[in-house]
Amino acid sequence: MSQTLQHMRLGLFIQAAGHHASGWRYPGAQSGSENFALIKQLTLAAEQACLDMVFFGDKLVTSPQEHPSMIVRFEPLTLLGSLASITDKIGLAATASTTYGEPYSVARQFGTLDHISAGRAAWNVVTTGYDSAANFSRATHPNHDLRYEVAEEFVDVVRGLWDSFDDEAYVRDAESGVYLDADKMHRLDHRGKHFSIDGPLNLTRSPQGHPVLIQAGSSGPGMSLAARIAEVVFTAQQDIETARQFYGDLKRQVMAQGRKPEHCLVMPGIMPILGASAAEAQDNFERLQQWTNIDNALTLVGERLGQDVSGFDLDQPLPDLPLPENMKSRARLLLDMSHRDGLTLRQICNLVAGARGHKIVVGTPAQVADEMIAWFEGEAADGFNLMPPHFPEGLDSFISGVLPILRQRGVFRHEYSGATLREHLGLPRPAHRRWNGQI
Repeated sequence: MSQTLQHMRLGLFIQAAGHHASGWRYPGAQSGSENFALIKQLTLAAEQACLDMVFFGDKLVTSPQEHPSMIVRFEPLTLLGSLASITDKIGLAATASTTYGEPYSVARQFGTLDHISAGRAAWNVVTTGYDSAANFSRATHPNHDLRYEVAEEFVDVVRGLWDSFDDEAYVRDAESGVYLDADKMHRLDHRGKHFSIDGPLNLTRSPQGHPVLIQAGSSGPGMSLAARIAEVVFTAQQDIETARQFYGDLKRQVMAQGRKPEHCLVMPGIMPILGASAAEAQDNFERLQQWTNIDNALTLVGERLGQDVSGFDLDQPLPDLPLPENMKSRARLLLDMSHRDGLTLRQICNLVAGARGHKIVVGTPAQVADEMIAWFEGEAADGFNLMPPHFPEGLDSFISGVLPILRQRGVFRHEYSGATLREHLGLPRPAHRRWNGQI
């Protein structure tokens, strides 16, 4: 399939203590995911650089052994509401769980954000791989397949609630006294296996029609859900050939759903480690790696593999392990790299502490730009979710060093041409689903 996008899409994944587990130790780095002044600074810098969106992940449990950026962090929807008031163009994306949320609340929250931001909201649909049951008065954490079954229905309900009103439902005719055309307000009356919801949502249709839908699962059920509903897919890929295979497989599934492949954008995570020379970049990377706490890294790897790995030999590849019920795609990625490429557990620890399984590119701005362009033009990615190792320098050096090269090569915009996130991404505004018989 030919590359149909003229410009790559770029998002900034903000983890305010840095994406590298040791990034907060880097000279000049600021840290703390409750550092709102830093988050504002990063968001405004991303908007000045004309990036498509900023993105905030979330997790519903915590411990002192977490990644430093995730031990504590703001509730993301509240945070995005604040950022909407100080920005004008950049998209605002955040995670919300289909396992530990309610469709009505999620529809209302993201619909409100889309109104407040004048059409810049995006929902990252996650099923929550980590067991969070104890924090939500649940007896057990659902298994992988059940979580995706619930997610399918959850997203359908949310999309139905977003269409509770026709686009022109508000009349506001002072002379006649008609404020709202009641015929253009619709109950959902959903009765499903997991949810029973009357509706309508107490919000009119938002500026984008629907907020943009993002999905991050790369397992079989995750890809199936993405092919049906996702407009952006975040994924972790390590090499261009594997990324190209994922890209092609997903786009074929998207077309099988009757959708256009360019309406489902694949954006792998990428961590750029930059230097004025290749040697300086490598030195910067090794400095970060030498600060890695191996015990904490083992905890992070164990979480992704679903079992304690602290007793395994650090200098041998991982043994054959069954895939866990949670984090299946990430566990498969790590096991494949260990078994196929001979990476030892120590190397896997460094990789996970470095970028949690995402692609790390070490080099000069030109080398990093070349790698990104190779993936973009080679049908391995439609763009990237940027994961700087530390802030603010990690972002500043990308903006000042790599972006000018991408622009010179004609693969990234010089300025925004639209106002909404859908316009930035080249995505259509969805038609009201009553108009096409889907409700």
